[in-house]
Amino acid sequence: MSDAEKEHVGQLLQRAVGQGMLSLGEFTERMDTALAAKTRGELNSVLIDLPGMQIADEHKPHQHGSQQFGSQRFGSQQFVSQQFVSQQHGPHQYVSQSPPAHTANYATSRPAGRPEVIRGTLSTITRKGPWNVAPALTIRSRLSTVTLDFTQAVMSTQVVEVTVDDYCSTVTLVVPPEATVHLDAVETVGASASNKVRTGPPIGPLHIVVRGNVRFGSLTAKHPFGTSFRRMLGH
Repeated sequence: MSDAEKEHVGQLLQRAVGQGMLSLGEFTERMDTALAAKTRGELNSVLIDLPGMQIADEHKPHQHGSQQFGSQRFGSQQFVSQQFVSQQHGPHQYVSQSPPAHTANYATSRPAGRPEVIRGTLSTITRKGPWNVAPALTIRSRLSTVTLDFTQAVMSTQVVEVTVDDYCSTVTLVVPPEATVHLDAVETVGASASNKVRTGPPIGPLHIVVRGNVRFGSLTAKHPFGTSFRRMLGH
């Protein structure tokens, strides 16, 4: 299965959440199944009870292998075809893509202790000002906006490890000018990971290593607004 096909199925599931046909729990369960799918039958199984889908007979999931999701059924439904056609939106044209290759991590060891977990579902989460940063952070976000501002944060270690487990969210890391950020260990599925600051080994007071998965969302590491302008003025 290509990432593009899984991305389109993810978009259909997002649309189902927005129309009230799926709960967030059902969305997460189905997304996990879609991302792990190796055949079209497995991928089709996450949409089989949603209205407005159509499938060719040869691509329908086998009864013994199909997975039932939730307690509500929508009557007899047809399903998506090999091209994943939504009756409301027409055929989807795919653009092939490849996940970024993993490169060597600059952090030599995992920070000690249990990570602090930041959770959000349909939420806006912000950490800014003099907040205490644990050596390891885990972000578990669903359809949320998460902003971690490290510019005035109280650090306990030079290297901070951030693990991201995200569906359909916007995650932003704001770091001071002397910080470095490593994003090459992040896997994206229908998503973006943008590093607008220095990478490389931890030569300054703060180095952030980000790992994990971003699915149908975005992850950005950047400096505070106006940093480049202040540099031009010599401040």
